[in-house]
Amino acid sequence: MSIDTYIKRIKYTGDLNPTLKVLKNLQKAHLFTVPFENLDIISGTPIKLDIEKLFDKIVLNNRGGFCYELNGLFYELLKTIGFEVKMVSARVFDKKRGLGAEFDHMAIITRINEIDYLTDVGFGEFAFAPLKIELNTNQKDERGLFKIEEHDSNYLLVSKQQKEQWVPEYIFSIQAREINEYEEMCTYHQTSPDSHFTWKRICSLPTDKGRITVT
Repeated sequence: MSIDTYIKRIKYTGDLNPTLKVLKNLQKAHLFTVPFENLDIISGTPIKLDIEKLFDKIVLNNRGGFCYELNGLFYELLKTIGFEVKMVSARVFDKKRGLGAEFDHMAIITRINEIDYLTDVGFGEFAFAPLKIELNTNQKDERGLFKIEEHDSNYLLVSKQQKEQWVPEYIFSIQAREINEYEEMCTYHQTSPDSHFTWKRICSLPTDKGRITVT
């Protein structure tokens, strides 16, 4: 994987030292240039969690993807630069069906100066900056107010404030995972009629003023 080609794809021009400032800038640059999309799923093109194939699709072919692709590739970028990172499993909240299964979503935890940050470029509408994993603390982001709390002994909960109410986004563990552990759920979200990714096409990209979404 070529770092130079990757950062050119996301239009990032700053330094590449593994600092919080660089992490913030890389995350926002990624969100603003790589769309959240499910076009391969709708067209029936299989998605395999192979880093070189993801690099070809997203970087060389100027495409986007969904969480396993976007966070999987971003994790590799951060690790190659020198960040201390791990992939973690998350379970997304659905208003009608409750929590998703284990590995329903892939997120990243980045450790900088002994402090952990929830890092996510693959959840669609979410925080622009990494969220400090500090319990019960309101964190102001360009995309709103977020909070991380203890859900139970195994999971932490990240919520976003909407109309003065805290709405759960997903719960996540802090256990490090390997990319192959997400394969089963990646296949499920590509093939199951119960997965919302199979229902309709979507391609979405944030801007400073909102989102541009084609569906």
